[in-house]
Amino acid sequence: MKDKIWTWVMIALVGIVMAGAVSSAVRFLRVDDAVARLLGAGTLVLVAVGVWFLWHAISFGLRTERLGRILDAEGGLPEDTVERSPAGRPNRAQADEQFARFKAEAEAAPEDWRVWYRLAYAYDVAGDRARARRTMKRAITMHRNGTE
Repeated sequence: MKDKIWTWVMIALVGIVMAGAVSSAVRFLRVDDAVARLLGAGTLVLVAVGVWFLWHAISFGLRTERLGRILDAEGGLPEDTVERSPAGRPNRAQADEQFARFKAEAEAAPEDWRVWYRLAYAYDVAGDRARARRTMKRAITMHRNGTE
């Protein structure tokens, strides 16, 4: 729960910064100078891109959370059984073992979004966040398309 609160605090802070940037952009656009107007237009473009990225990240998190709730209700949510060092690093042998198990599940049932969710979890525990995110996107897409 604490992580959610911090996430929403950061979203609010980013929103405040974006609002300030839009305010500055509008002031630049009102100045009778080509360079100032270009700065204002460029700032608005950057804010629009930032809003898109923020929305994309929020919606990814919400969809991931929704799938997690479904799996939890079905009793299929993976448990975090990998031991961690005092610094928080996972036990490599245990993470590899867990990854191999979830990968075998995904290969055995490639049309089931649940196994891809668990594989994404295993990637995350193993520290491969990029693959975890790609794999979770696949699970989300499969769920959205009704693939069981």
